[in-house]
Amino acid sequence: MTELAAVKTALKTQAVETPSWAYGNSGTRFKVFAQPGVPRNPREKLDDAAQVHAFTGAAPTVALHIPWDKVDDYGALAKYAQERGLKLGAINSNTFQDDDYRLGSICHPDAAVRRKALGHLLECVDIMDATGSKDLKLWFADGTNYPGQDDIRERQDRLAEGLAQVYERLGNDQRMLLEYKFFEPAFYMTDVPDWGTAYAHCLKLGPKAQVVVDTGHHAPGTNIEFIVATLLREGKLGAFDFNSRFYADDDLMVGAADPFQLFRIMYEVIRGGGFTPDVAFMLDQCHNIEAKIPAIIRSVMNVQEATAKALLVDGAALADAQRTGDVLAANAVIMDAYNTDVRPLLGEVREELGLDADPVSAYRRSGWGEKIAAERVGGRQAGWGA
Repeated sequence: MTELAAVKTALKTQAVETPSWAYGNSGTRFKVFAQPGVPRNPREKLDDAAQVHAFTGAAPTVALHIPWDKVDDYGALAKYAQERGLKLGAINSNTFQDDDYRLGSICHPDAAVRRKALGHLLECVDIMDATGSKDLKLWFADGTNYPGQDDIRERQDRLAEGLAQVYERLGNDQRMLLEYKFFEPAFYMTDVPDWGTAYAHCLKLGPKAQVVVDTGHHAPGTNIEFIVATLLREGKLGAFDFNSRFYADDDLMVGAADPFQLFRIMYEVIRGGGFTPDVAFMLDQCHNIEAKIPAIIRSVMNVQEATAKALLVDGAALADAQRTGDVLAANAVIMDAYNTDVRPLLGEVREELGLDADPVSAYRRSGWGEKIAAERVGGRQAGWGA
């Protein structure tokens, strides 16, 4: 197999999980802008996700958020997804929207609140059993706003105790994916603020606990690819939440702010043996002003382009330059791959899969956007909290 053929073969295996909430209305602290045709329930979200997969061939799973995607029969929802060529992916918990969680959830000083949060997390594992999902994704807004507000060490003890109880409930083929965020909504101290804290808890829990890297959850200037390389080396990288940031947790389309960073991350994924189903590539974005479905299609394409460039890095030439200390030659290998226009290559890959070379244009010609705008009238549109 030629090198180019091997790259195309690898690209055909790539899968990017889309989040159910990205199909609903979203916004900022100031305003949520509603759009025509936005889904009103989880099934309509899956209908839209099926369109993304149909035009990209690379988005076969959809992450759910509980209780935003709560239904009476999760087995029936999984069957509905299957009928549309999809599977249900990670189950995302929500321990940040109830009034009880003002001072935290599983780190809360009140044991009754901690029990409530734990009950929700265990409910999410029950949902995993019903849907066949293997990943429980945890992000905690827990933290404090002022020095002395609560005991930092005791909060870590509470966190460890709660995580351990959830871990024990997991099945043999299920995982806990622990996400981190260095600030917001807690501004003095966040209980899981960085990859080191997440890694420490996962290491203590065991092999079924791994770390999620959200590309927007880092301080400016953070070398995210170093984090990726280290977690892969330790066997603790479980998933990505792909998005893009200019300033903080902007949740913009992946690759929008710094496509070179996305390329560097994907190179380390490939270099470290992470280009496998064991590392989930998920989107976690808020499409506040742009049309939802074409934005998600474009995001999947951005991940594909960064991956294609990373696959084109000449590993032998790079290793030789690194061994001989040729700094400029080593950097040139990386830059040659990054500066390659891979759009024609990806167009060929899509056509070989029986797809249109340009997914966004193909979607717009399909008329799906106009169809759902006309049909989805009345009812309550899905969005934050619904």
